[in-house]
Amino acid sequence: RGAIECKKPKDDLLAVADSPQVSRYWEAHSQVLVTNYREFLLLGRDETGKRVRYEHFKLVDTEKEFWSKDAAKIVAELGDPFLDFLKRCLLRPAPITEPKAVAWFLASYAREAKSRMERAGDVPALINVQKALEQALGLSFDTAKEEEGRRFFRSTLVQTLFYGIFSAWVLWHRSSPKPGDRFQWKLAAEHLNVPVIRKLFYELAEPGKLKEWKLDEILGWAGDALNRVDRTAFFAKFDDAQAVQYFYEPFLEQFDPELRRQLGVWYTPPEIVSYMVGRVDQILRDELGREDGLADESVYVLDPCCGTGAYLVEVLKRIEATYTENGDGDLVALKLRRAATTRIIGFELLPAPFVVAHLQLGCGYKKVALQPMTRTPRGRASISPMRSRVGIRNWMRPKVFLKNSTRNAKPPRESSGSIRSS
Repeated sequence: RGAIECKKPKDDLLAVADSPQVSRYWEAHSQVLVTNYREFLLLGRDETGKRVRYEHFKLVDTEKEFWSKDAAKIVAELGDPFLDFLKRCLLRPAPITEPKAVAWFLASYAREAKSRMERAGDVPALINVQKALEQALGLSFDTAKEEEGRRFFRSTLVQTLFYGIFSAWVLWHRSSPKPGDRFQWKLAAEHLNVPVIRKLFYELAEPGKLKEWKLDEILGWAGDALNRVDRTAFFAKFDDAQAVQYFYEPFLEQFDPELRRQLGVWYTPPEIVSYMVGRVDQILRDELGREDGLADESVYVLDPCCGTGAYLVEVLKRIEATYTENGDGDLVALKLRRAATTRIIGFELLPAPFVVAHLQLGCGYKKVALQPMTRTPRGRASISPMRSRVGIRNWMRPKVFLKNSTRNAKPPRESSGSIRSS
């Protein structure tokens, strides 16, 4: 239950929210939506019982604009984001237990972020982040020539940002937080301890950039939604070991269903992935003379459409099992890293699944987690502790590349990435 307090467009929204009448409504119902028809503010009660200002939405800045601006233009520009806002207000008191509901909330906030970026235009901070994103992912969005390139860049940026927060939340859950602990979205990069992703997330989530687009408050709302999730119920329906990997499909369905259909984002069930990888491993042993199957160092694996890395992770699990059976002991982790960085190769067209694949190989599958390489005084490579801001090229990284595998395909020049047949 809740209440709605409506005032005239000339009234100041915050003054109305602090009025005695609204205070009485809040005392009685704990949730009040306050509006002067051009702005909307949701008041609620936090976990300690104190009154808080939750989400707000603005159609126009002034009373004059409210009466003079073309209504059809407002609807075209803000209609869908406004409906998302109202739906979030109505659903706020309800417990969040279903993966589909979590996907909708995150996608809703991602759409709002994308809408704000589009309204802001090509501000300097956006251009700088675009350059950082292109450098991190190794691609060009060609925004100077095509509006389609600008839209794809903004979509890529918000998908990476919000899916990164979800991934950090999953990893935070795996750390077994104490009862009452709350996930802090501003510390997300601390959980995303994979070089390529951590560097990228620092670029995207730097406070000055977020403030210019007012994305910091949206990310705060998303973090609050994740803190309202019944994690026991959620992870009972969505295994935390596979949540990061397989949650992208329902997220994209809610964020941009047309893009999902256009690009064919449909993921293979884990049971089928396990069977197919096991079958290939057995054929290598029984029919192709490779005694160690996928663990044989002469066997190279290429997934031309690797998505979030399901097959790559399963291949590494199979290789690990073989190394363990062979009694490799303390060498298993090192040999897995070598396999992941030399002969387990993936191509992906979409940036967000590409990022998730790196996350899966980096911290989702911890035995393959790669560390930055430094030089000893004698010039030898050694593994150093993780640093928060380090260039991506200074790190060992899995051989997962962002590219269209069906066009202009050429084998890598370096010998470690050449593809052999066996």
